[in-house]
Amino acid sequence: MINHLLAGNEGKTLEFKANVKAMNGILKTVIAFANTAGGVLVIGVEDKTKRVVGVNDALQEEERLTSALADSITPLLLPDIEICPADGKEVLILRIPHLAGPFFLKSEGIEKGTFVRFGSTNRQADAEMLSALRLLAENRSFDELPSLKGTIDPAIMQDVFAWIDKKPTKQISENLGLITESSGKNYPTNGGVLLFSSQRLKFFPDSIIRCARFGGITKETIEDHAEIEVPLPLAIDQTISFIERNIRKSAKIGRMLREDVLEYPPFAIREAVINAVLHADYSMRGCQIQIAIFDDRIEFSNPGGLPFGQTLEKAIAGSSKLRNRVIGRMFRELKLIEQWGSGLQRIFATCKKQGLKHPLVEDLNNQFKLTLYSTQIEEIMLEPWGKILFRYFQEEGEITPRGAAKIWKVSIRTARARLRSLQEHGFILRIGKSLSDPNVKFIQNRKFG
Repeated sequence: MINHLLAGNEGKTLEFKANVKAMNGILKTVIAFANTAGGVLVIGVEDKTKRVVGVNDALQEEERLTSALADSITPLLLPDIEICPADGKEVLILRIPHLAGPFFLKSEGIEKGTFVRFGSTNRQADAEMLSALRLLAENRSFDELPSLKGTIDPAIMQDVFAWIDKKPTKQISENLGLITESSGKNYPTNGGVLLFSSQRLKFFPDSIIRCARFGGITKETIEDHAEIEVPLPLAIDQTISFIERNIRKSAKIGRMLREDVLEYPPFAIREAVINAVLHADYSMRGCQIQIAIFDDRIEFSNPGGLPFGQTLEKAIAGSSKLRNRVIGRMFRELKLIEQWGSGLQRIFATCKKQGLKHPLVEDLNNQFKLTLYSTQIEEIMLEPWGKILFRYFQEEGEITPRGAAKIWKVSIRTARARLRSLQEHGFILRIGKSLSDPNVKFIQNRKFG
């Protein structure tokens, strides 16, 4: 077990400490793991080198650690602690489960003493995080809370329910969580407002879906953009339409007909959009769902990162941790989703079937990002700048980033980004030096002509 842990890197669910001297740091890590997604803390291993230094008198240190945890953290949190041999020494392994808290340092109080895990660091929970942790303890989601001033547009509800040949009765609305009772009155929930209010942005101004098509593979030039502001069920198709008009099509000739084939599988695009809308944290301020289209990829980003209790490994494996229960139930009712947690796996399978590079999934602290890569990588060679470069190779044989910037009439930064992409895809080869060196040179990989 210890060898398996040593093979890993510090991150959301793993941390190394050389000793128990910095007890306050250990307490913060235990709290952050418990509040976020659980984790393992190994004491007796240097964090940077992962060199096993061991702990002196492991049994005594275990007792000291247990006392400190019991005395310093509230609610009571007692992780499993194991003394494990490693390289002729002894280390302490703490396994901290994810539990409904929030857990915090007694000495600091809940406002200042609550910590969550961001990557490999512990951070003090802000007001939004504390609110989310409290909701988790109550087994409620943000979109299930009553919206005391929000409204639902009956006409929008009727139009959307018509997709599945149903009428939105009061009973159905209650069952789906679109309305809820508070202080003896019925109110729309936050989810109901997000789904069916024509004034959604009045109550949730950051629930916009921002879409942009950039020229090339950086964000220097915007060629097209849109802000999708309609209720969420309608926003799905509007967002997909924006994407489809901004990606390339190729012709597939059959015996009788010519078929236009998108460079990304339509199913993967649809699932990625639905995934972003379904899992966004609509309680966050100043963050929106963003969809960025480049020559070689599409990035789907939604605010909130992974929900508490969820890890990237679990999400990729198909484990579901739904942040927005009302939106999830409604999307399932509308047959926009089928099985909980199957979206990412089905995207992976679809991209593999079409011969695409494996999608990239990232949990970036308060943001979740899914990147799809374009169809056949060889299409880069059909880009105007790609044709210019390969014609240049035929005449000159090699090129520097500065030379590429000159023939493309772009910045050095954009030229380096394009050359890096071509190198990663195997179209060109770098001759010595690092990419940042102004004198680095590239030649064509003859395998590609």
